[in-house]
Amino acid sequence: MISEIKAVGTAVLPESTLARFAREVAKYPADQAQSAVMACLAIVQQEQGHVSMEAEKAIAEYLGMAPIAVHEVTTFYNMYNQRPVGKFKLNVCTNLPCQLRDGNKALAHLEHKLGITMGDTTADGLFTLQQSECLGACADSPVMLVNDRHMCSFMSNDKLDQLIDGLRSTQGQ
Repeated sequence: MISEIKAVGTAVLPESTLARFAREVAKYPADQAQSAVMACLAIVQQEQGHVSMEAEKAIAEYLGMAPIAVHEVTTFYNMYNQRPVGKFKLNVCTNLPCQLRDGNKALAHLEHKLGITMGDTTADGLFTLQQSECLGACADSPVMLVNDRHMCSFMSNDKLDQLIDGLRSTQGQ
């Protein structure tokens, strides 16, 4: 498969990326290469910071999938960035349980503090603010996820301010 995609994907996906894809695909039976789609998307995002449409097409070709099938995966999950994002991606849960416990207020507070609206990135490139569906911590709402890895619970305005100020202060070190 690597030689097949090389002509199409070399500009978007270097040989080292394709080698990583091959290691992921090898984990599945030969007729189930598509099972590695999430791993391949994660590899591209790790290397490029986001998953472009060109990268989606190269992944689709590599895995023998329709490009729309890869795009459906990319757009279904919040963890895949479809465009460049700030150093700190903040996903605020606004699903109904969090809404009932001030999730929308937390989002509004962050919009005001950061001077951006949901979906935007601050001018300094530090913060991207996103709305998120259920993060699975309804009892701890309002909740947010930082960089798809760090869950923050019971996010009052004071805690949100501390988080943003703390993340900003790490940039001066």
